[in-house]
Amino acid sequence: MLYAFFTLGMRAPARHITFRRAVVFHILLMAFLGWGAANSNTPERLSAVGQLALIVGIVEGASLVGWRLAQLPKSQALEFLLVSPLRPPRVFLAESLVGVGRFALVSFAGFPVLLVMVLQGVIIPADLWPLGLMPFLWGVVTALGLTVWAYEPLSIRRVGEFIGLLGVLFYLIVGILAGEKLQMWITGLPPDIGDWVFRFVMRVFHENPFGVVRNWFSLREGPESQWRSFVEVNLIGLAMILVFGVRAAFRLKGHFHDRHYKPLATDRVDQSALIGERPLSWWAVRRVMEYSGRVNVYLAGGFCLLYSAFIIAGDNWPDWMGRVPFLIFELWGGPPMVAASMCVLAAVPAAFQFGLWDPTVADRCKRLELLLLTNLTADDYWHASLSAAWKRGRSYLWIAAMLWVAMAVSGYAAWYQSLAAACGGLALWAFSFAVGFRAFSTGQQAGTVAMGLTLGLPLLLFGLLRAKLDVLAAFVPTAACYLPLRSGITWSWTAGFVLLLVSTWWLTRRGLAGCDSGLRRWFDANQGRKAE
Repeated sequence: MLYAFFTLGMRAPARHITFRRAVVFHILLMAFLGWGAANSNTPERLSAVGQLALIVGIVEGASLVGWRLAQLPKSQALEFLLVSPLRPPRVFLAESLVGVGRFALVSFAGFPVLLVMVLQGVIIPADLWPLGLMPFLWGVVTALGLTVWAYEPLSIRRVGEFIGLLGVLFYLIVGILAGEKLQMWITGLPPDIGDWVFRFVMRVFHENPFGVVRNWFSLREGPESQWRSFVEVNLIGLAMILVFGVRAAFRLKGHFHDRHYKPLATDRVDQSALIGERPLSWWAVRRVMEYSGRVNVYLAGGFCLLYSAFIIAGDNWPDWMGRVPFLIFELWGGPPMVAASMCVLAAVPAAFQFGLWDPTVADRCKRLELLLLTNLTADDYWHASLSAAWKRGRSYLWIAAMLWVAMAVSGYAAWYQSLAAACGGLALWAFSFAVGFRAFSTGQQAGTVAMGLTLGLPLLLFGLLRAKLDVLAAFVPTAACYLPLRSGITWSWTAGFVLLLVSTWWLTRRGLAGCDSGLRRWFDANQGRKAE
């Protein structure tokens, strides 16, 4: 049974191409991080490299495993497997093992880079544990966690979102506002309770994946000093994989029935008045907002709101409130880096084109078979994709705007620098959308290109700046919203910004001009194509 799933998973043309591209992209990212580690002269920077490797693993796990498993119940073809002797839990087990196996091959393709780092003395052999194992393990945790979240009924997701909001509030109050002043904040509590609260917060701060990686490299007291925390955290990760996997396996059939057979409630709000003259745009927005990610927006927005207040207050920031969390971000690039990160997050739905595209060739063909029979034009597809991408990503641009305003008000940057960064952020979003829509108009998934836009380009910008190649860095699209606040408005930034606008205009024109014919060619080439 497993052999058939693994064979299909590696031979399916679309999945095989995605796998090969993911391997190449992962090796390039690891090579870049290895270069960054070789040129880091402080433990803190080596720690940042380790945390970036962990982030790469989490993103790859969510993309390669979580996305596939979360999209699986959307296909009605799954019904044939669910009523077969395999049973739903075994179907999920097989699909998840295929995804994890592919992710393992991608992750461990970067091991030659790590071995070169060991041979060059950049890291010690024991560092292979946090750099090699943890990104893979927590990538799987993230993938299965996202899958469980997608499979749960709406009522449970609402409860989970409320708990997540409480966690965000706890983090903002205790981790940011209190910060290093936490002991002062709890002096009014009874000694036993105050001591317990302090130890609990410190344990949460240090004994999490990012805390373990941070302490492993920044303390540099030898791996043995952090080994206990490393083992405990990763055992928790293994337990989470088991719990998430079992829960998702037994929710697969129920989630499938909820999507395809659950009757509509009689008290459902009438949507006909909201559809307007663009039904495809309405549907695309509804589709991307099914899992809106509000907790992430509240977390980013809450932190940036406090950070903006800290920037404006400056030396007048109260002594009884924490400073260290903000000072840490100052070391990592400060408000320009945080604002640019928000712009990159806003560009994610624009680049990936979540609105109209489906995860598999068969599902895409089914949808196009209907859409291509209508009178929809390229403008309709463009408007639908634009509406969905803007609805999903605009919150992060508003969050970045808070930082731009705070920097202008506080004198951290001149008003025209903040305005230039804002224009650069909008240009980056538009460019990411133009690239994504161009990929959609040719019938191809934008996954690999989007990963390059949202992960590869920021790392390329960082590498060029570290190499003192500021002129070249100005032509990286991500620099449009970052360099005006870091280096000022220079001729190289202006040239890069103009090139970004011209590229966006050209890609948009090409995408609109070839959309209908490109989709029809793709449909003719893929309709009825076998999986292997």
